[in-house]
Amino acid sequence: MSNKLAPTTADIRPRRVRFSWEETPLHWVPGDPFSTHLINVLHLLLPAGERWFVHVFKQALPHVTDEELKRQVKGFMGQEGTHAVAHQRVLEHMKEQGLDPAPYVANVEWLFERLLGDHTLPPVAARYWLMERLAIIAAIEHYTAVLGQWILGAEALDRAGADPVMLDLLRWHGAEEVEHRSVAFDLFTHLDGGYPRRVRTMALTGVALVWLIRRGAAFLLAHDPLVRGRLRVKWTHFFHRAHQGRVPTLRSLALAAPRYLRPGFHPSQEGDLQQALDYIARSPAHAEFEGHRRTSG
Repeated sequence: MSNKLAPTTADIRPRRVRFSWEETPLHWVPGDPFSTHLINVLHLLLPAGERWFVHVFKQALPHVTDEELKRQVKGFMGQEGTHAVAHQRVLEHMKEQGLDPAPYVANVEWLFERLLGDHTLPPVAARYWLMERLAIIAAIEHYTAVLGQWILGAEALDRAGADPVMLDLLRWHGAEEVEHRSVAFDLFTHLDGGYPRRVRTMALTGVALVWLIRRGAAFLLAHDPLVRGRLRVKWTHFFHRAHQGRVPTLRSLALAAPRYLRPGFHPSQEGDLQQALDYIARSPAHAEFEGHRRTSG
């Protein structure tokens, strides 16, 4: 038996990766547009959402007095910026295949840039609004860590013949979500940490994510040039695919919220950090980048 202890923290830093989408089909889970597009909603949400994370964290950084936390926050910002670029390129690939995500993405950008954006406020109200947004990010990051852990172990997608490049993107991103799962929560706790705010923002975030994902999947299915509106978002489809292991189960998502709301909760209790770091170390995307860099150089 090994005496090696599992790591509890990681050195949060952005990594250079490269994905080649030329061979990735529109339905990257073969014969399963429902699972494909339910997961594809992440590509619709993440570029604008992660740019917003970085924007809000830049506003919070001057208030951070803990140097180690400040270093982790900067690493988090670097990773989120890299994620936003990677998912933006998937949106461009979708458009090349005849599915233009722009109308839905415009709504997502309005949500983050306008509804949740900066407002002209007096200093007291500005501080309140910053803490609200940090709490929202901490709640979202809890869900992204849960989803990241799920995709790392979603062997049903491999058995279904899912496109390896898309799986690598999702697993590389998911692994980094597990890796930096504590940063947003620690930042919120450092600057505020109010339990009523934590409860309120988790409730709002959970409802908003379900609504956005359902609407996003419906949009993609309705505008898919191969499906042409013949398939709709139904709970029966979701439960069937979840039973197959191709999408997360409703139970796993529903139980994430009460865990987050336990008074003694900390994100380090979630996910398998060693599994995440192991995947990052072997992700083909990094090898693809290094090979391209050597060839270009």
